[in-house]
Amino acid sequence: MITGAGAGRHMDAGTGTGTGTESSRSTENGRDTGPGRRAVAAMFGRQARLRWVHLVLGGALLMPYWLLSTVVLGSLDPQKGPLLQVLLYFAALATSLPMAAATALVPTVRALEGAAALALCAPARAGEVVTGPARSWAARRRTAGWFVLHLAFGGIVSGMTLAGTPFAVMLILRPSGFEELTRFWEDHGVPGPLPGPVLGLALLALIVGTSAGLGGLLARWAPVLLGPTPDERLTAAERRATVLAQRNRLARELHDSVGHALSAVGIQASAAARVLRTDPEFTAEALAAIEETARGAVAELDAVLGLLREEERGEAATAGPTLAGLDDLLRQLARTGVTVDAELAPGLDRLPPGFSREAYRIVQEGLTNVLRHAGPAPARLRVSLAEEWVGIELTNPLDRLRPGRPGGGRGLRGIGERAAALRGDCEAGPTDDGTMWRLAVRLPVGTGGEQW
Repeated sequence: MITGAGAGRHMDAGTGTGTGTESSRSTENGRDTGPGRRAVAAMFGRQARLRWVHLVLGGALLMPYWLLSTVVLGSLDPQKGPLLQVLLYFAALATSLPMAAATALVPTVRALEGAAALALCAPARAGEVVTGPARSWAARRRTAGWFVLHLAFGGIVSGMTLAGTPFAVMLILRPSGFEELTRFWEDHGVPGPLPGPVLGLALLALIVGTSAGLGGLLARWAPVLLGPTPDERLTAAERRATVLAQRNRLARELHDSVGHALSAVGIQASAAARVLRTDPEFTAEALAAIEETARGAVAELDAVLGLLREEERGEAATAGPTLAGLDDLLRQLARTGVTVDAELAPGLDRLPPGFSREAYRIVQEGLTNVLRHAGPAPARLRVSLAEEWVGIELTNPLDRLRPGRPGGGRGLRGIGERAAALRGDCEAGPTDDGTMWRLAVRLPVGTGGEQW
């Protein structure tokens, strides 16, 4: 048994007091990382360039819808002037977005858009962007909203890039060509227009700023529109909880079944090695016990691996020894030198199999702790059955001179988890006089046992 209370280990965390000022934080490896540099990076950095590519991709995806709308709207009035032509283009943009939203309801669109957003848009919470198909209408509606934003922003940036950039370059490189535009402004009462190079640079800055701003908005909205819906988050949380519960259960099974067998085999092998030459008869008996223990461990290991493989879940969930097999466990312990004074209530063999199996594991782990921590010391086991409760009480002498296991064990934690899963309670610790270790578990038969 565990011979003393586990001392909690405290790790002193460094509380490094940052003494650097804002000016010192704005310098890294001799380079200025202040607001000015961050603004330049936001406009022209690698992330800004990737987001521009993402927006241009959105503009390219918009083109089929826009051309279809242009053809349909243009056929309504073939005779139109320049102003109506411009209005037609904007009307085509407005009518093309609903068509894009309708096609975005296809489940695979979220997978494609999510992958593109992760690769190019660089969202702040990239881990929340889903790259799988939309499996619910809520997810499809969110994807449609994202697709419309992507195509609308992409159309704006693509149009400004394709039309505005050549015009800005012309204004910068050919100021003389600006005279006609100056006369146009003067004829319409626009006083004092800016020089061509200045206006060209301002137009380029507007294009770059629009691309950076719209790209940042898309990056901010990506986790919201391409992220999991509340139902998907709940499903993922339930799935993770199920996986963790299965892992914890598997860990308990391996610890209790295989761990008990290895402890018994280790003690039996050690005893056989000590009397190998002087008592061949005892050695042969110990080796036979080791063989029997190993065979039982292999059988239990197969049952535990059945849980891991999820094969024949109904049988695997109830496979393994029950309280009716405590006599075999006590006989096995007697071969290791542990004498157990057992008092077992009648009727234990009539308990539900799943419940009885978990109670058996609790007894097995308690006796294994006696074997590991108290050695060949006498122990007293009492299993009582009263109305709707099963009581387990195990006591053994407390050996304070015997060292504990390095790093502590997980036996008591596993016992507590099993008891909690069965809606029971567990107490473990030294008795008041400090001479005995006592483990007491109380389990309700009618609740929790059927799930096992």
